Amino acid sequence: MIRNLKTAKPAADRRAADAEVRAAVETIIADVEKDGDAAVRRYSRQFDRWAPETFRLTQAEIDGCIAGLTPQARADIEFAQTQIRRFAQIQKLSLRDVEVETLPGVVLGHRNIPVNAIGCYVPGGKYPLLASAHMSIVTARVAGVKRIIACTPPYEGRLPAAVIAAMALGGADEIHCLGGVQAIAAMAIGTDSIAPVDMLVGPGNAYVAEAKRQLFGRVGIDLPAGPTETLVVCDDTVDAELVAVDLLGQAEHGPSSPAICLTTSRTIAEALPGAIETVLARLETAPVASVAWRDYGEIILCDTREELLGEAERICSEHVQVMTADPDWFLERMTGYGALFLGPLTNVSYGDKVIGTNHTLPTCRAGRYTGGLWVGKFLKTHTYQRILTEEASRKIGEVCARLCELEHFAGHREQAAIRVRRFGGEA
Repeated sequence: MIRNLKTAKPAADRRAADAEVRAAVETIIADVEKDGDAAVRRYSRQFDRWAPETFRLTQAEIDGCIAGLTPQARADIEFAQTQIRRFAQIQKLSLRDVEVETLPGVVLGHRNIPVNAIGCYVPGGKYPLLASAHMSIVTARVAGVKRIIACTPPYEGRLPAAVIAAMALGGADEIHCLGGVQAIAAMAIGTDSIAPVDMLVGPGNAYVAEAKRQLFGRVGIDLPAGPTETLVVCDDTVDAELVAVDLLGQAEHGPSSPAICLTTSRTIAEALPGAIETVLARLETAPVASVAWRDYGEIILCDTREELLGEAERICSEHVQVMTADPDWFLERMTGYGALFLGPLTNVSYGDKVIGTNHTLPTCRAGRYTGGLWVGKFLKTHTYQRILTEEASRKIGEVCARLCELEHFAGHREQAAIRVRRFGGEA
């Protein structure tokens, strides 16, 4: 039996706020489209109190940010980027161009072609998320993207040096200290100072996510995004303190971040509220994490691992941490999630920051139909065809002409029929 010992706010409570976000984003995008750089500067001054002579950083400014890193900080950034680059390279090796002769004289194939230009957004409002620079820029560079532009907002009124250093070390071609919807709109639409891109990637707050949604179609995006989500699936092999730490480690992203414990352990289910309070007492981010847990935290007690699996599939969380006696049982059966973290020796923070898998993942149950950002997201698979002999063209053309007749497409039929006639057939 499945029992909900703590429930979250209903989803309907978010709708009014969502409507306000949509309207604000529509206005900013329209203004950037109309006024270009002037609108970008106006909104940057309004929201970030930031309006330098130019938002694009010079090489000297970038070099200064890199030089300002401690040796340990630079080594850690390079270590993380090495892990992400290595896994992206391995993923790319799983993709290959193909060409095959499917019938005598009929050749079909496809090529994996990198996107030409992408815009990477690295958020930095509450936290300067330099890890997002690794995830987008390094992966795009491995894919072979020709032009990579990166935007990040100022942090507390100054350049976010570590983020900029991570962008540069990751391989960005242009770096702009520019945030929010105005940055997303400038990269997608283009202004006098920023040439438009073909695709937008990277996480952000609700306004950034909505801007990407509204601009999708004009440009590509990595995936739709909502608040960070985490689900811990556990049994008696772990303890309530570890579960509490792993839930709150993601709840600190924002006050609307769902954090759910799904367990067969009544001991953990009953001890978890107290453990949450104990852990909150030692977290500087408790003012945010505590609100997320209060409003969007859940505790769900199940009797069997089959019930755990059913609930995990229903929830379809962005991050799913499985800490049970046999985590591989879930790996073999789960189909809906962003990323899995198997066993108590790993955790979501490893994936977010350093281990090598990408941290830009599907939220809002989008894991039912898409995975997260990876090297393949920056590659477009384009098909081609070639016919080598008149006989093959005639054979395909005869069938094509008849099928076109069934669909009443006279022009399509004639494309096939003219070749049939020229190559000795009747059509």
